[in-house]
Amino acid sequence: MGQDEPEDYMIQTHAPGPQGALPLTADMLTNLPSGDLFGMSQNVGMGWKPEKLRGKQVLLLSTQGGMRADDGTPIALGYHTGHWEVGLLMKEAALEISRMGAIPFAGYISDPCDGRSQGTTGMFDSLPYRNDAAMVYRRLIRSLPTRSAVIGIATCDKGLPATMIALASMHDLPCIIVPGGATLPPEYGEDAGKVQTIGVRFTQGEISLQEAAEMGCRACATPGGGCQFLGTAASAQVVSEALGMALPHSALAPSGQNIWLNLARQSARSVMWMQSTGLHMKDILTDAAIENAMAVHAAFGGSTNLLLHIPAIAHAAKCRIPEVSDWNRINRNVPRLVSVLPNGPDYHPTIRVFLAGGVPEVMLQLRKLGLLNEKVKTVAGDDLSAVLDWWEHSERRHLLRKRLQEQDGVNPDDVIMSPMQAAKRGLTSTVTFPTGNIAPEGSVIKSTAIDPEKVSADGFYRHSGLAKVFTTEKEAITAIKKGAIHAGDILILMGRGPSGTGMEETYQLTSALKYLPFGKHVTLITDARFSGVSTGACIGHVGPEALAGGPIGKLRDGDRIEVTIDLNRLEGTVHFIGQGDVTFSPEEGAGILLNRLPHPSLAPDPELPDDTRLWAGLQAASGGTWRGSVYDVDRILAVLDAGRTYLEQLEKQKQRN
Repeated sequence: MGQDEPEDYMIQTHAPGPQGALPLTADMLTNLPSGDLFGMSQNVGMGWKPEKLRGKQVLLLSTQGGMRADDGTPIALGYHTGHWEVGLLMKEAALEISRMGAIPFAGYISDPCDGRSQGTTGMFDSLPYRNDAAMVYRRLIRSLPTRSAVIGIATCDKGLPATMIALASMHDLPCIIVPGGATLPPEYGEDAGKVQTIGVRFTQGEISLQEAAEMGCRACATPGGGCQFLGTAASAQVVSEALGMALPHSALAPSGQNIWLNLARQSARSVMWMQSTGLHMKDILTDAAIENAMAVHAAFGGSTNLLLHIPAIAHAAKCRIPEVSDWNRINRNVPRLVSVLPNGPDYHPTIRVFLAGGVPEVMLQLRKLGLLNEKVKTVAGDDLSAVLDWWEHSERRHLLRKRLQEQDGVNPDDVIMSPMQAAKRGLTSTVTFPTGNIAPEGSVIKSTAIDPEKVSADGFYRHSGLAKVFTTEKEAITAIKKGAIHAGDILILMGRGPSGTGMEETYQLTSALKYLPFGKHVTLITDARFSGVSTGACIGHVGPEALAGGPIGKLRDGDRIEVTIDLNRLEGTVHFIGQGDVTFSPEEGAGILLNRLPHPSLAPDPELPDDTRLWAGLQAASGGTWRGSVYDVDRILAVLDAGRTYLEQLEKQKQRN
């Protein structure tokens, strides 16, 4: 343990305490609860000046992780760059609140990294974490009864959705989101999405050991912010702004830079203005705001994980929860306008999307098409119409778009396009929801990210091939690395939905298929989900999941599968139509699957934590993934009551017999 120093034993047993006196009144002592009074003692005990205790109290909640020295060097690492620098935003917001005469409080719930947990048992906690974090955030908000406003400062795949869900449920409070920003790409090297494939590319002889080592070192070119592609982290930032929960042009700002820091100060001023005018979350989060966010998500080509998060935000806000028909309608009407990693056609990093104008620039295009409700309120105080009027003629817009042209030689109109330009470049609408005898409850594919070479002139992706079936991601990635997956195969990964793994992400597989030469000729079908950076013919969220009796869990090696995706009408089918060289109709295939036993290897992962098993059961009772994997308390209690009644009836019957 080492040698103690003599001064270690010089222990004080009393202290003088803070000087001065609490600004109490007889009315306060008579009418306030003891908690409010003791809270003032705690505040001065932490060093707040007694004479400044009368200010409004503002709670700042953050996903901050790790410990940084004052010069930014690491003392203890965080889980990811996304939350590494957000403490700087917290500091700027807190100082601004203090300057305005209010009292800032701060709380922290760090978040995991989906990139770090890919292919590991850590992924079993990824999606369930979101609900847990939102629940703890809500408990922290309620546990400071004297707060008058809340600021959420967050980024990345689950931390930001959790923060939005928590704040969305604070119907009668002024709240605001400060997105954590984006990291920069390296001057030479690969982005943080592609670099996650160095293992599989090395095993296939695509890169050398030295290339893998050097590119892996440089991928996160700056120490803070979410990844450089429009994955789930970036899509969540975009959605937070599109909902009106974050200030205009705050999503995707470069972490650590002045414009990013200023957003924290501006957000602090905004939430104080909201508090003074009585603008609350229930005024901002409406059915129309949810639809606007879905439209912006479609125009950006956002991550399919937002199909889980936007319904959860709507549920928390007590808004109408969007259904598949709503997603279909919006994606049919809204063109994709943004050329960005990973969708293309040009693979611009998110910093270029920010410089090209970000969310308000996309909204300007959607406004021209009449696809937005401009009467919705935003945390900027004005309705959306006024915000877009400001943006169109703002100095900020002019200077940043000019900066992109001068520094990177990129025309901002080639990053965020007009509908006419987007159509000319071949951009298609974002998502399609295939059904069929393998997915009777539906599935989802980011159809706009299918390799254009695999799309026919009439706008169809068609693939008929033999299934290679796996019940674990590890088996599937091993097969790819060992050359057991070939062009033309249809890779089936079953039992990886909520009940099997907590609905793990399978980016190991989708990224491998993207960056290996034969990968564009393989279709992946799974009841798991995908990283927002995934592309290709990847069909996920298959329902019912295999472990809930879904027909996907009855497929076998050698089954013939037919996939058809219409990228124009956003319609698709996923059918079991044969065995080997024998083919039959989808209806006949459905009958065969109905009478088949589940795959013999199908089972929940043996390392699935009890916490995740509980989450899976609760979200299933609440309507499952298509309702956002939420905890619907009324539904859960109804299921528990019905189960209790059923068990009591069984017990009575047992006693009679």
